[in-house]
Amino acid sequence: MSTYTCPKGHESTEADFCDECGAKIGGTGPAAVPSAPAATGDLCPNCGTPRAGASRFCEDCGFDHTTGKVPTLTAPVPAPSRTPVGGWTATVRADRKYFEENAIEGVEFPADAGERLITLPSPQARIGRRSASKGTNPEIDLADTDPGTSHSHALLTLSVDGTWLVSDLGSTNGTYLNDEQTPLSAGQTRTLKDGDEVHVGAWTTITLHAPAS
Repeated sequence: MSTYTCPKGHESTEADFCDECGAKIGGTGPAAVPSAPAATGDLCPNCGTPRAGASRFCEDCGFDHTTGKVPTLTAPVPAPSRTPVGGWTATVRADRKYFEENAIEGVEFPADAGERLITLPSPQARIGRRSASKGTNPEIDLADTDPGTSHSHALLTLSVDGTWLVSDLGSTNGTYLNDEQTPLSAGQTRTLKDGDEVHVGAWTTITLHAPAS
């Protein structure tokens, strides 16, 4: 079986994207995000995973180092005028516009590109590609739909006030929000609102939908 070496030195059985880290092999891909910062020596107090740099959320369990809590649904019941906690959904689709803006040479947009609607599980939904060898099993699994996604690419987290946050987990090809040209830096967190689009991989767009009021 032929193997290909990715820019990070991994041996990949795929010729376009590394099946280990998702990096583009050859050509010019989306603007790359620097690798996740090295562990600082601090351990997650919830699960013991080493903390990468100043990342707010633990990549393994979602522990919030800023609030000192694992996001839960224990917030007070919101007033009727507010968006209810939970019930958010997301549309996951292959986005031709995003793909063409990336100008990835040697990679074809999927001919059978469709979309799927998922209910976001609380308190978090990891975006990535499943891997038995790496032990990754993300809630939004793009293993069969977008090879440009890292195994642990980004994290959606439900905060105690009912809003969703997105943070990049040190992905190879970046996590972009809406029409912004600069990707989130590793560990950077942004608050999302109804209709916001999260772009990952070579062509995937994830659009968030708040519950109907």
